[in-house]
Amino acid sequence: MFDILFQWIIHFSGVLLATARDIFPILVILLGFQVFILRKPIPNFRRVIIGFVYVWVGLALFLQGLDQALFPIGRLMAEQLTNPSFIHGVENFTGDIKWQDYFWVYMFAIAIGFSTTIAEPSLMAVAMKANQVSGGSIGIWGLRIAVAIGVAVGIGLGTFRIVTGYPLHYFIITGYFIVVIQTFFAPKMIVPLAYDSGGVTTSTVTVPLVAALGLGLAETVPGRNPLMDGFGLIAFASLFPIMSVMAYAQISEAINKRQAKKTQSESQDTTKENVKEDS
Repeated sequence: MFDILFQWIIHFSGVLLATARDIFPILVILLGFQVFILRKPIPNFRRVIIGFVYVWVGLALFLQGLDQALFPIGRLMAEQLTNPSFIHGVENFTGDIKWQDYFWVYMFAIAIGFSTTIAEPSLMAVAMKANQVSGGSIGIWGLRIAVAIGVAVGIGLGTFRIVTGYPLHYFIITGYFIVVIQTFFAPKMIVPLAYDSGGVTTSTVTVPLVAALGLGLAETVPGRNPLMDGFGLIAFASLFPIMSVMAYAQISEAINKRQAKKTQSESQDTTKENVKEDS
C-alpha cells in the first residue's frame, strides 16, 4: 500500500514539475506585458498568484487522471469491443471479421462522442455566451445538443474509417466541401458560431477518450497501423459539429418561416371572414 502511494507521489511530482514548466511562460508573458508594456500595477496580485497555483495543481491532477484513467479506459473498451469472442460469442474464433460485425464499436463511439461533448466545459461556456449575446435566440441546450450530435456522427464515421481502412482525406475533403456549401445557405449569424463550435469540442474531456479509442482500435483491428490509422478521429470531432450547428440553424429558420407563413395565412383568412360578415 505504502509502496503504491510512494510511487504515485513520485509520478505526480514529475507531472507537477512538467506542468510548471509548461505554464511558466504564460505567467511570464502576462506579468511582463502588464509591468513593462502597459506599465501598470497588477490588480489583486495575490489573487492572481493563487489562481495560477490552482491552475497549476488542477492541470497536474487532470494530466494524472488522463494517464491513469481515461487513456486506459479508451484503449480497454476498444480492445474488448473488437475481441472476436465478443463479436461472435465464440471462444477462439478464427474466421474473418467484416466491418458490419463491429456494430457495437460504432455504437460506443457515437455514445462516447455525444456524452463527452455534452460534458465539455468549453462548449458550455460558448453556449452561455452565445445565448447572452443573441438575446436568447440561440438556446443553450439547443446548441449543445446540435454540437454533440455532430461529434457523435463524426466519431462514429471516424471509427468506421479505422475499421475499413479507407483514406482519411476522402472523408475530410468531402466534409469540408459540404461545409463550404452550407456556409452560403446557412443564416449568416450562425456561421461564425458554427465554425467556433468545431474547435471547442476538441478540449479537455473529448480529446483524451477519443484519441485513446482511435489508438486502441488501430492496435486491435487486424491490418490497421496505429500511426497511420490511429489518429484522425479528432479531425472528425472538429468537422462535423460545424455541419450540425449550421443544419440546426437552417432547420430552425425553415420552421420559423413556415410558422410565420401559417400565421399570416390564418390572419388573412380571419380578415376575409370579417369582411364578409360586415358586408
